[in-house]
Amino acid sequence: MSLSSPNIIHEPAREVPVFGDYEVVVAGGGPAGIAAALAAGRAGRKTILIERYGFLGGAGTAAGLSTFCGLHSNVRGEHVRTTRGVADDILGELHAMEGLNAPHLSVQQRIQAQAYDISAYKIAADKLLLAAGVTILYHAYVAALVMEDRHIAAVFVETKEGRRAIRGSIFVDGTGDGDLAAWAGAPYEVGDGQGDMLYPTTMYRINGVDPAAAGRAWEDIPRLMAEEEARTGIDFPRKKPIVRPQRNPIEWRANLTQIRNTEGGPVNGLDARQLSHGEIEGRKQCWDTFRFIKKVTPGFSNAYIVEIAPQIGIRETRRVLGPYLLSEHDILGCADFSDSIGVNGWPVEAHVSGDVVFKFTGEGSRGYNQIPYRILLPQGVGNLLVAGRCASMTHEGQSSARVTGPCFIMGEAAGVAADLALGGSIAPADVDIAALQKRLSDGGVFLGDETRLEMVA
Repeated sequence: MSLSSPNIIHEPAREVPVFGDYEVVVAGGGPAGIAAALAAGRAGRKTILIERYGFLGGAGTAAGLSTFCGLHSNVRGEHVRTTRGVADDILGELHAMEGLNAPHLSVQQRIQAQAYDISAYKIAADKLLLAAGVTILYHAYVAALVMEDRHIAAVFVETKEGRRAIRGSIFVDGTGDGDLAAWAGAPYEVGDGQGDMLYPTTMYRINGVDPAAAGRAWEDIPRLMAEEEARTGIDFPRKKPIVRPQRNPIEWRANLTQIRNTEGGPVNGLDARQLSHGEIEGRKQCWDTFRFIKKVTPGFSNAYIVEIAPQIGIRETRRVLGPYLLSEHDILGCADFSDSIGVNGWPVEAHVSGDVVFKFTGEGSRGYNQIPYRILLPQGVGNLLVAGRCASMTHEGQSSARVTGPCFIMGEAAGVAADLALGGSIAPADVDIAALQKRLSDGGVFLGDETRLEMVA
């Protein structure tokens, strides 16, 4: 190893052992990665799921989210779970483990969300993937890849054994940050194109709450914080805080921080120094907001922080550019697409400086848009699918379709498309859409035909 300048070190070339050869390689174990690996594994494909932590769930576990958003749509005033398919199996496992709450009204009482037990989610994901024959590689961080003629030939992962190579035929980027797509040379945007991204959050859980005394404290805490700001001039991290009970009512989750960098903008999840700053600042905000809640909220006098999430919750970094970008207009206009792979009913949820801005579809609308397969196809990389918050969407469209429900939808479609591409020896971009839709529909996915709503109600 030698120094070529004060800021660059040349690393000697080395031979990297091959960990294994797979038909489908999925990077990232969030909801999109779980669904992609599960669908590919169930199709009989030799599949590996690579995850940097020792558990799955993505933001739903590592960032302490503990609530599924985007599973439901408000269809002309009726709340319907429109995210189906592998999501049914995940929720079924959680229900069997008594780790799933009934849906509750969220976001101005206009849309449903569903709380779950984080530990149960981790166990349920393990169980389902292993039953599908998927190899799960934990504590492995995808660090680089090998390209051959605009196709990914292998990815390099850093493990406790050192660097290893994993070869594959079809790759699914479920990293959230679009790492594989970016390294492969696919075009992408970051944030709104002007350097601004959705602000991140550090989640925490509060235990020792007296549920009888607390009552509907989730309605009181935002008011108490606003009154304190008006009285003292204190500046809480953001408006519209969310503090709600979980499966056991003595435990509540707190979603009310907003993490800024040293210049006041959103922490950049692609910047190592900013991420380090954000973790520290997030924990400080957790402690400061908790002390206030404990002091003023009935039922919280004996409460304590039982956990601060293992990582900051990043909402937006790269958005990989495909042949179509799902937009805010599509979300609010309940758009239809001929290549629909499922639907999304979550509102536009923009985490801007000091606040959260929600935009809903119009009163009396069907309350959901279809999600087009095209947003999973990065430009210029022949054997890659991108699923999750880094898929091809505008900054505003991503503010809606980044949540769990749409990520399940995109992931399952990516896994099925990978199987179809392998079966036909074709690129994912050339998969027959009618065949993909039939496979998804046969697997229980609701593609958006309103005449079939009664099947998912």
